[in-house]
Parts: sequence; C-alpha cells; structure tokens
Amino acid sequence: MQRLLPVIPAAFVVLWSTGFIGARYAMPHSEPFTFLALRFALALAILSPFALARRARWPAAREARHAAVAGALIHGLYLGGVFYAVRHGLPAGIAALIAGLQPLLTAFLAGGMLGERVGPRQWLGLALGLLGTVLVILPKLGGPASYGPLMLAPVILGVVAISVGTVWQKRFVAGVDLAVGTALQYLGALVPVTLGAFLLETRVIDWTGEFVLALAWLVLVLSIGAIFLLLFMIREGAVSRVSSLLYLVPGVTAVMAYALFGESLSAIQLLGLAVAGVGVAAATRRRKAVPLPSR
Repeated sequence: MQRLLPVIPAAFVVLWSTGFIGARYAMPHSEPFTFLALRFALALAILSPFALARRARWPAAREARHAAVAGALIHGLYLGGVFYAVRHGLPAGIAALIAGLQPLLTAFLAGGMLGERVGPRQWLGLALGLLGTVLVILPKLGGPASYGPLMLAPVILGVVAISVGTVWQKRFVAGVDLAVGTALQYLGALVPVTLGAFLLETRVIDWTGEFVLALAWLVLVLSIGAIFLLLFMIREGAVSRVSSLLYLVPGVTAVMAYALFGESLSAIQLLGLAVAGVGVAAATRRRKAVPLPSR
C-alpha cells in the first residue's frame, strides 16, 4: 500500500465527497440516526469476519476501548450531529461552513495533544483552505436568516467530535490493525446513533431502490473504503496535514452535484476550489530533507 501513498489523498477526497451525494439520495427515505445506525451495523457485519480472518493481533482491552471512543467521535457524533441539524432545518451550506473549521481545530489540538509542530506555511495553507471553502459555499447560503442554538449546536458538537476523534485515533489507536480497528470504531459509533434513533425518531424506513443503492454505496465505499484510507493516512502522517484534505470536499461535492443534479456551479465556486487546492498543497507539503555535508 505504500506504493499507492501518492494517490491515496486524491482518492480519499473523491470518495469522501460522494458521501454527501449518497446522503442526498438516502435522507428522504429515512431519519438520520436510524439511517446511520443501519449503515454502521452493516459495515460492522461486513468488517468483523474479514478482521477475524486476517488473524491480526487483537488489541488489548484498553486499545479496543480507545478505538471505540474514536469511532463514536469520528462517525457517531460527527455524522449524527450534521445529519440531525440539516434534517431539522439548518441549510447544508451553513453546516458545511461550520464543518470547514475542523482542520484548523484539529491543527490546534494536534499541537497540544500530539506535540505536532504546525509551521507558518501550514497555517497559511489552512487559512487558504478555509477561504476556499467559504468561496465554494457562499453562493449556497442565500439570504440572511436566523438559526437558533438548537440548529447550530449539533454541527458544532460534530466538528469538535471529529477533531478530537482524529487526534485520539493518532495518539491511542495508531498501532491497531486497520481492519480490526475500523470494526471496533463502528461498534463505538453505533452507541450514540442507536440512542438517538430510539429516543428521537420513529425508526421507519422507506425501502425504495434508490435508498438501497445509496445505503450500499455509503456502506461499502464510504464506511469501509474511504475510512480505511483515512485511518491509513492518519497512521502514516501528521493529523493536521490529513485533516486539511477535507477543505477540498465542498468544492469536489459541488462539481459532482452539478454533474448529477444540475445544481449551479458558479465562477466563484470554481475559484474557491482552486484556492482550497493551493491551501491544501501548502498545508500537506512535506519539507525536503536537507542532506548532511559529506566529510
């Protein structure tokens, strides 16, 4: 897999962006927590036999708990918060704008919890990425509106959760086999979304062909494929660099929505995608090693 490392970031961004497209197909047919509980349960059912068949080292109880906590934060609370807020009236553009703060928050946390040094070039790249994200989302925001704390709080909680979860994964779960660790993550993620489904929803699903296809795509391509790539990148690199890739997601999603649904794609959005790309390139570029003088 090391040979594929140069193309993994691009593949991750494309796959991660399709998650928002899949959610658009699925959400009219299911409530958010019910859908996420079903998605995580299916991903766990698929991954568990694979993880056992690999005969990989099973983590100690403490490592397993850390993996479950990371999953509850990265998957359960983040996706649950965003889906809940959008379902209950918060425009997706506002939600995406708040989510755009995640790479900056992760960089701050990585410095404090992991001792990662975020240099001036990376901070500039993170700032450009945020600016690009704002430009991509700006045309979607529409006119002025007032959004109460009950709409904003779930998204803010979700952004904090995925930021903490990313750092948690790097600090406490880096040595766990990817398949085993991902299965444990979904076990942890099931807890908050299942509680949400039973406490807040009717748990009724409209089993249309569109829903089944969207569910299959999100389970196989997102919950397994994209998450494997994300965890691999976290294990192999700095979390601040990995998180900066998420700045590209709104722009790539906008291009996909234009192609699939005929949504508008303005010049300012294309400019935002380009600015975000420059920012990500600056934030993820590694320093070249300085050769030692020969003696």
